[in-house]
Amino acid sequence: MTQNTFEVSVPHPFEGRSRIEPAIDLSVVMPCLNEKDTLGICIEKALGAIKKLGIRGEVIVADNGSTDGSQDIARRLGARVVDVAERGYGNALHGGISAARGEFVLMGDADDSYDFSVIGDFYTRLKEGHDIVQGCRLPRGGGAVLPDAMPFLHRWWGNPMFTRMANVAFGVPVSDVYCGMRAFRREFYHSLDLRCTGMEFATEMLIKSSLFDAKIAEIPITLHPDGRIAHAPHLRTFRDGWRTLRFFLLYSPRWLFFLPGIALMVIGAVGYGLVFNRSVIGAMHFDAHTLLFASLFIILGFQSVLFAVSARTFATAEGLMPMTPRLEGWFKLIDLEKGLMAGTGLMIAGAVLLGSAILRWKAVEFGDLDYSSTMRVVIPGVTLVAIGFQTVLSSFFLSVLGMQRPSRRLGLGAPRTHA
Repeated sequence: MTQNTFEVSVPHPFEGRSRIEPAIDLSVVMPCLNEKDTLGICIEKALGAIKKLGIRGEVIVADNGSTDGSQDIARRLGARVVDVAERGYGNALHGGISAARGEFVLMGDADDSYDFSVIGDFYTRLKEGHDIVQGCRLPRGGGAVLPDAMPFLHRWWGNPMFTRMANVAFGVPVSDVYCGMRAFRREFYHSLDLRCTGMEFATEMLIKSSLFDAKIAEIPITLHPDGRIAHAPHLRTFRDGWRTLRFFLLYSPRWLFFLPGIALMVIGAVGYGLVFNRSVIGAMHFDAHTLLFASLFIILGFQSVLFAVSARTFATAEGLMPMTPRLEGWFKLIDLEKGLMAGTGLMIAGAVLLGSAILRWKAVEFGDLDYSSTMRVVIPGVTLVAIGFQTVLSSFFLSVLGMQRPSRRLGLGAPRTHA
């Protein structure tokens, strides 16, 4: 790969990982922040299930700064406490999972809303070869929500909405994207290189797993009412809902930038067509003012599309998203030189139109011009120069994004479909 192209080659996250024989079979990780009311029963259920399965297991309590004695409860019952200083649901889980020694890891909240006595169902599916096994609390996936176990907005609006968005935008094959009880291979988890630190951590795991073609299974579970008395749930409906929506948008350049950009450009093109065809619809006449609005839509849309390409290139280069055949074909087709030629060509075309407008002005000795006629030349000229200039700058920027570390340029760990 040369440095003046847009080519990006990234290692697949499931390849090139060292395999260390795990000390135990299953680690159960519970994030904890002042959970003295329910932590004990969760630990007892988990340890009981591990004993029933007859496997080597451990329970890890990832404590996020409890001040109510939760740590002492955990140690007394035989759990291992991992102190995680950085606040946040994602930080706590990452700290606990990083300390896990099991081949497989199961995570679940310590509020007694999840029944840890059923972890055998998750373990069985992992042993069958799945990378991640997701619980489903909603009836659409066979689960059940007991009375008062889930707030109305979460059950009927937030969860279904975000699940549907994950299904459509990222192809996530689950029915309950926000379920916090799931199990996965420890090696697989570390390959994902998750970045989120809050409640959106769980959705990031599923989205990235789906993008890289991980083997995902879903099993129905029952959600029980929160058993805590000392304090309210840590989840904040609108704060955490916004964090999840923000993550969805940032992780999907196609929906955030590309499709809106294409829509704006189409609207602009329709405006140009109405003006140059001298269309009249009812009492509406389309002239230079319409052309000005249409050019605005085209410039904004073109800029949005360039943002989509840049964001996707960066995400692929950093291993946040996989290389797809379509994207790989695009990178091979377009390089810096072609981008510069296209941008320069657009600027020249625009300059020609602007030059003709100046000649018209000179022909009337730099006096008054016919506004309608002149603007039909000036506005397209300005638009072509603007998008041409954007193309030149973006070509250089994309070329910079395509410059990678030697290990990636050599194509080590080429992307594949994970079986």
